[in-house]
Order: sequence, then structure tokens, then C-alpha cells
Amino acid sequence: MTDDKIIYESCPVVYCMSKIGGKWKPIVLYLISRKLNRFGKLHKRIQGISKQMLTTQLRELERDEIIVRKIYAEIPPRVEYYLTETGESVMPIIQGMQTWGKENR
Repeated sequence: MTDDKIIYESCPVVYCMSKIGGKWKPIVLYLISRKLNRFGKLHKRIQGISKQMLTTQLRELERDEIIVRKIYAEIPPRVEYYLTETGESVMPIIQGMQTWGKENR
């Protein structure tokens, strides 16, 4: 047996988890992919998340270019979130997590 060590900073799984991991990001991404893309709707659907935490998660996903925020020039202003191409590429992972969760719950 070899003594292979994973270099934390260069591990692709660690990188992936740094972008989409945690308690809230997978469900936020799932809901946005299902066209629940407004802040109020997201907040109502995610039991236990505070408005501040939802804001933080959305900002991090936007910073990492997984989602994009679109502001409509209306009164009052309307803001919606959409998956970017990178966000779309993450969805098979999220769907795989959903399938695994259903099968192993």
C-alpha cells in the first residue's frame, strides 16, 4: 500500500465543495434550477434559513459565477437569480446527491 496523501489545496473534490458545499448552497441551486429564482420565494421554501444567510449564500454563488443576479428596471425593482453555464454544469452533481439521498435515506 502506498502512502498517497491528498494535497488539500489541489484536491478537485475540496475545490468543488468550496463552491457548492455546505448546508444551504445545494438546495439554493436546486430551487433556482426549478425556476424558484426570487429571494422571497427562496426564503419561503428553505426552512430554517435566515434572510442574512440566504443573502450570503446567493452572494457567494454569484461571486463564484455559479449564478447570476438580474435586476429588472421596474418599480419596485425585481431581482431574479439564474444559473450560469457553470451553474448548469453543477446540476448533475446536485441531482446525483438528490438521487443518493432518496435511495439511502
